Amino acid sequence: MKNKWDERYSSEDYFFGQEPNEFLKEEIAKLAPGKALFIGEGEGRNSVFAASLGWEVDAIDISTIGKEKAEKLAAKKNVKINYSITDAFDYSYPENTYDAIVIIYFHVKSKIREEYFRQLLSSLKLGGSIVLLVYDIDQLKNDKQGPQDIKMLFTLENIAELFIDLEFKLFAKENNERVKKGVSQKSSVIKFVGEKLI
Repeated sequence: MKNKWDERYSSEDYFFGQEPNEFLKEEIAKLAPGKALFIGEGEGRNSVFAASLGWEVDAIDISTIGKEKAEKLAAKKNVKINYSITDAFDYSYPENTYDAIVIIYFHVKSKIREEYFRQLLSSLKLGGSIVLLVYDIDQLKNDKQGPQDIKMLFTLENIAELFIDLEFKLFAKENNERVKKGVSQKSSVIKFVGEKLI
């Protein structure tokens, strides 16, 4: 898996660009800056943007090249991020530490999902928020974006069960279409923002 992402990020260009994901950009701006964790952060476009808004940022990913490019982008934007090369499933999530945990297109196999997200929630402070964007299982009917294994994809029911103890701020499935480099692309995604109140 590490080799896959190192290869994807090996170009001088940024695979997903240098600008933040639009959903992340909209939602992080609604939260008061604090300490945030970005999971599967790749080349750093989202964590660097958060840092530019005053967030103290931890980021994790398995890609060495992703980290190098993220730190280069952070230097370009004159901000700092704390980026660790680690497998998200081996990371020691500190309890009651983060004001926000950001998950943008990081997909978790169904068989380990419940336990994994329990760890994430324990790492979230009271009043902290989960900001999540993932592909819905209907993505398999679209193009080849995202995981092609149904066990890696989500449903609204999955999200509701995983985050049942949070206060839901945003919970929606969207079917989108865009044209990229002259090619029409369709996507089915789930957007979720939840606040930890208990």
